[in-house]
Amino acid sequence: MSAATDRFQRLTRHRLLWPVLVLLLMIVANTIYRPGFLSVEVNDGHLYGTPIDILRLSAPLILVALGMTLVIATGGIDLSVGSLCAISGAIACLHISRSADQSSLPTVLTALALALGAALVLGVWNGVLVAVIGIQPIIATLILMVAGRGLAQLIAEGQIITINSAPYRAIGLGHVLTLPLAIFIALAVALLVAAFTRRTALGLIVESVGGNAEASRLAGIRSRRVIFLVYVVSAGCAALAGFMITANVSSADGNAAGLWIELDAILAVVIGGTSLAGGRFSLSGTVLGALIIQTLTTTVYAMNISPQTSLLFKAVVVIAVCLVQSPGFRARFRRRGRAVPGPAAPRREKAQVSA
Repeated sequence: MSAATDRFQRLTRHRLLWPVLVLLLMIVANTIYRPGFLSVEVNDGHLYGTPIDILRLSAPLILVALGMTLVIATGGIDLSVGSLCAISGAIACLHISRSADQSSLPTVLTALALALGAALVLGVWNGVLVAVIGIQPIIATLILMVAGRGLAQLIAEGQIITINSAPYRAIGLGHVLTLPLAIFIALAVALLVAAFTRRTALGLIVESVGGNAEASRLAGIRSRRVIFLVYVVSAGCAALAGFMITANVSSADGNAAGLWIELDAILAVVIGGTSLAGGRFSLSGTVLGALIIQTLTTTVYAMNISPQTSLLFKAVVVIAVCLVQSPGFRARFRRRGRAVPGPAAPRREKAQVSA
């Protein structure tokens, strides 16, 4: 085997190759369909354009997906992140709406602290159910997924809470150094999570717990504490995403905020190369997966696909992406391509017996 062939095979086995190729393919397809897709312009010192919008709108999904990555790496799942987005946004907007000066920075900071604290408490609830009591993660988080929507509606009293707060609106629509502030928030959280999981032993501990929790426990790792911690981190990331979602529209809708974002987050994690069985995880792959999901959503809207078929279109594309990056599927496809039917065996003529 030549060195070039060996390098090519190592490249095709890289977990980030296929997400990058899919993202580039989608960008090229959008550029062909809309020549101005990649155009970016400066207006009032701020950058505007479809690529900037994709980065800004993908920020909440990136935050939720980062927390989901750690949960899935331990072999769990968190279906409550969408409800946590709605709860945190409802608490923050409710506190701001009751203030005499909604644009007061101390008021906004207090609202964010109260909402974040409530989300962390609910993350503790999930962690206790999974790590302490031992309930299956999908069941434990399904409880808060259902009840959390009701709690968000209860906080908002069944109404859409509308606010007029410039500091709070800046979380979703503000700009720093010509770029949306939401991009910097998502980038800061991603770097912080990467620093704790890749520059310390925490990442290896999380992967070992996801690979075999019992063996990790026998090796001296307190796996229950690790599992408890990742659910709290996931809740905190969901709260930050809830702030962005409600800040984008300056209102909190307990029924619609963060709806189905948990499914997009799981898809982003899987597309990024993290196995649902737990173990090794990829934060950079998760970010790429979130960008792919948001780019796909933007593509659906740009192509004027009807709402009735947009979800089906997204599902087909996501299935294709998962199959393309699956090593087992690619191996079977290569084996079938190489299989060449052999020459047909010659028919044996019956020997003629002379009379």
